[in-house]
Amino acid sequence: MKEDMETTKTLNKSTMREQKAALESYQALAKTIKQLSSDMPEIEIKETKELIKVPIKALKLLSEVLEAMSKGQPRSIVPMASEVTTQKAAEIIGCSRPFLVGLLEKGEMPYVKVGNHCRIKLVDVLAYKEKQKITQKKHLTKMMHNDEELELYDS
Repeated sequence: MKEDMETTKTLNKSTMREQKAALESYQALAKTIKQLSSDMPEIEIKETKELIKVPIKALKLLSEVLEAMSKGQPRSIVPMASEVTTQKAAEIIGCSRPFLVGLLEKGEMPYVKVGNHCRIKLVDVLAYKEKQKITQKKHLTKMMHNDEELELYDS
């Protein structure tokens, strides 16, 4: 399984010109999506006059990408059903591979064995990372409140 560019397509940070065009396109597309009644509308490419049927879900995804581009936020589009190696999962989470294997053995994340190797669904890795981020934020907030009570921190 290749995990680089075939699995993940990354949009680099947009130029100011691209951000402006993305904002205009996002606003027009978001307005148009609200008016659509079909789940498979046709769009026309003005330069070629070609009509293309596009699933409404794809248009909504395009809308999200345009919104992110308009704000200069890079985005990645990754198939959610894809599986990653323990090394890749560790890189995503920001820990060592042995630490990640320990998490798997403790049942912190589901995984499957393929021969002698573990594979983890990307969606599970991202969910774990988000859960950790929320936990960290709670702990930092608690530490700040404790410091304020001890007058060690000015808010």
